[in-house]
Amino acid sequence: MLENKNNSKTNISELGEFGLIEHLTKNFTLKQKSSVKGIGDDAAVLESEEKQLVVTTDLLVEGVHFDLSYMPLKHLGYKAVVVNLSDVYAMNAEATQITVSIAVSNRFPVEALEELYEGISAAANYYNVDVVGGDTTSTTSGLIISITAIGRAKKDTIVYREGANDNDLLVVTGDIGAAYLGLQVLEREKKVFQVNPNSQPDLDAYTYLIERQLKPEARKDVSKLLSDLEVQPTSMIDISDGLSSEIIHLCKNSKVGCNLFEDKIPLDPQVVATCEEFNMDSTTIALSGGEDYELLFTVKQEDFPKIKANPNFSIIGHMTQESEGMHLITRANTKIPLIARGWNSLNEE
Repeated sequence: MLENKNNSKTNISELGEFGLIEHLTKNFTLKQKSSVKGIGDDAAVLESEEKQLVVTTDLLVEGVHFDLSYMPLKHLGYKAVVVNLSDVYAMNAEATQITVSIAVSNRFPVEALEELYEGISAAANYYNVDVVGGDTTSTTSGLIISITAIGRAKKDTIVYREGANDNDLLVVTGDIGAAYLGLQVLEREKKVFQVNPNSQPDLDAYTYLIERQLKPEARKDVSKLLSDLEVQPTSMIDISDGLSSEIIHLCKNSKVGCNLFEDKIPLDPQVVATCEEFNMDSTTIALSGGEDYELLFTVKQEDFPKIKANPNFSIIGHMTQESEGMHLITRANTKIPLIARGWNSLNEE
């Protein structure tokens, strides 16, 4: 990192584009056997090793996807990697490489970008992926991050959104709803701070919720868990846009219906307690919240004995014939049509 004895800020223009790229990426080393050539040439070179490549990309825009008034840059770098890797794991694949591109305004000094790249580096190390390329450019306002993730899987183990069948079980990893509530807590504290900058928030009761929002983790472990159990999912998707939206994606892609049982949705105790405090319905939060980065998948009925007692998985419903439609079965045993109310970045509000 830059020597900065008097804590002054270094203007990006002092380094120039290529100097900045070299400065921010000089500590990235290649760990994957499939990474032949990384940063420093016209393009990265990857070895396919007779597996199929999985490629996904995400764009994160300041003011739309993140708010730097409460999102530390290091956490942002980490999260930007995680949200892309989650899509690779949702294909039942192993993530191996990423590329990182940023557009940045001159309000950010080099030291701020160092923080961002510290988070990117921490995530790359934790998930054992190589940073093999990217780009930097200027923008008139804010910060934009684009990350492309590359993964690999054998042809017969990749799982798509289509493939679910009538009577398949619907399964979710971990618990859901916490990330959305973490965002609500942070937004509330931001408003309090704007009114009274001297106020010190007490966030001890919301630690799990805030961590799920600011530093989520992707479910790298699930592919191996399922493989060890000898379970091959019939369809899979990650939960980035809310449970109801993702279930509808699986149903539409697989041409099936679904019954989701309200009392089976896994909720952390902090989610339940905070919903009561905010006077929110926990099921609505779970269905519509998003940003949990858990995995939602379907398995054949015959795999039920293999997963029923596993603490990583919750069986939350089953697939039906397409003609039966998509429904939530409430605790009162009422059937309600499932509606997509998840996050949509293209909405005006």
